[in-house]
Parts: sequence; C-alpha cells; structure tokens
Amino acid sequence: MFSCARRTMSPISRGVRRAPRAMIHGIAVNKNLWRFLMIGPAVLACACSSTSLAGASLRNHSNATPSFPVTVTSANGRTTIASRPDRIISLSPTATEMLYAIGAGRQVVAVDSDSDYPQIAPRTKLSALNPNVEAIAKYRPDLVIVYYNANGLIHSLTSLRIPVLLEPAASTLSGAYGQISQIGRATGNATSAQRLISSMRAKIANLVAKAPRFSSPVTYYFEVGVDPYYAVTSQTFIGQILSMFHVRNVADAAPSAAGGYPELSSEYIVKADPDIIFLADTVCCAQTAMTVTRRPGWDEITAIRNGDVFSLNDDIASRWGPRVVDLVADIEHALTQLRDVHGA
Repeated sequence: MFSCARRTMSPISRGVRRAPRAMIHGIAVNKNLWRFLMIGPAVLACACSSTSLAGASLRNHSNATPSFPVTVTSANGRTTIASRPDRIISLSPTATEMLYAIGAGRQVVAVDSDSDYPQIAPRTKLSALNPNVEAIAKYRPDLVIVYYNANGLIHSLTSLRIPVLLEPAASTLSGAYGQISQIGRATGNATSAQRLISSMRAKIANLVAKAPRFSSPVTYYFEVGVDPYYAVTSQTFIGQILSMFHVRNVADAAPSAAGGYPELSSEYIVKADPDIIFLADTVCCAQTAMTVTRRPGWDEITAIRNGDVFSLNDDIASRWGPRVVDLVADIEHALTQLRDVHGA
C-alpha cells in the first residue's frame, strides 16, 4: 500500500542507554515508562502546547509590576508566597521548562537531576523521587515546585516554612495551561505566562489545521517501552493529542487498554498492522527504525514494509509542558510526509 524510506524526527542523544527498572502498580517497568505513567489518562479539553525555550529565560519579559503577597491554589491547596521568589528550586523537569519559558530562569537556583532542559538550568543531584529535605534546605529556597509528593516532602518543607507548589502530571491539556498560569503568578511572571499560553494555543491550532486528512483512517502504534512492549491508548494525554489528527490507535482494542498504557504482545502488534509507528523509547532504550525492523515477524507490518517508523524524543513525548508543541509538530510532519509519499 505504502512505500517510502525510513525517517527520524526529533534529534536523539548519542549516549543511549537502557533505562533502569522500577516497580509501578506491581509491574516491573523501565524509567521511561514511569515518566509516561505520570501523565494519566486524559480527556482533551483544548488544543495547546509549546514553544522553544532556548534563550527564553534570558529575555527581560515585560510584566506588569507583580503584587505580593500572592496566594496560588495548586494540587496541594492554597499556598501564600510573601514576596517575589528569587531562590526557586524545581523538582520537576516539566516545571523547569515552564519556569524558563515564562522568563523566570534568573530566579531559579537549583533543579533536580532529571531536569535536563534547557541546558542552562542549574542541574543538581537533587532527586524528585527520593528527595533529601536537608539537601534542599541548604539552598535556602523561597519556593519549591514538585510534581510528586515523595516521602511526605511537602509536609517536611512547609514545616520549615518553605512554600511548595505541587504540580502533578496534567491529565488534560487545559490542565497544563493552568499549571503555567499558576507558576507565572507564583513567580511574578503572570503576564509572560499568559503570553506563552496564547502562543501555544495559536501554534497548536495552526499545526492541526494544516495537517493532512486521509480518505481512510491512518492507524498507528505509539511505543513508550520495550521488553515488554508498552503503548499509549487514545485516553492518555499523548493519545488525545494524536486524536486531534483523526488517526486511529491500534492499542485501544487491547485487553489491558483500560489503564491507558497497555502491555502488548508482539503478536498483537503484528496482527493490528499499523500504518505508522512512533517510537518514544529511542533515548532510554536505543530503539530505532532498524531495531524495530529486526524484531521477529515485524517485517509483515505495513509501517515496517513502507519505512513509516518515526523516532521521537523521549523527554518531549513524556512531559506536559511548553514543548508539547514540538511533539505536535513532529506528528504533523510525519503525517504530511506520509501524505506526500503515499497520497491521502
């Protein structure tokens, strides 16, 4: 049906290594799947997302003079911040990206070990999953942002009179907007935060509008873990983004689809015969179009036969912050190439 060369989308790091395994809901999974599991099943509320952060934090965004104290309501309730914070700690890779995207980078003194973007962020050995309260307190933070309340961290920090915002994985795209708005108010960058949200809305709307429509639904398999294989369904944050493009998810019919991230057998995927495959386990697990082609029996899959296997950046695909627009752009680009080579 289709025929074209294999393609790669987002740039992938060279030092690829297999992610460590952890127990999640009693299932041994690698760290990459853990990141996706933090983005729970979603109901799409609106089209949104991201923009490049490079250099954004270094620009002097013109906000109206912020008024403090300010009270912000996040997942851990109401938090009052007495004055504009200038010693912020982020224990959330997504929050780190949000901070820099709204121009609050100059106010950040430390970020956790997984906050690898933007590169200018002051990355440390601080852990979000196994936090050390004493190590955090040594930075004398006036605001800490977390996505996970590990080991009662929020109580420990508030006992030290350190304001904390809990910004867990957004279950909807509108929820991601809400977090950007909350962080903007908490840091005195409310105007820049609203400007970022408006920009994301416009970019996503443009990408979705220019994406091709096909006479028959294109089927896809979106892989987030290997050995065993894990996929996303249409009810997840990522799956809902793909649904905007009117494509059909082969994982939706899996017996274990209810959880949003079903484990699929190789036989199931081969029988489902997706037209296109997205790999979001390229950095963590060294998966490429070539490794997929070598999987037993997979050479029968339409996407494999026609070379329609697209590599995505794990970090971009597993975060719910400003770079979601980059994921949307990759999906639009893949579908446009599919249309240009094979027709609609």
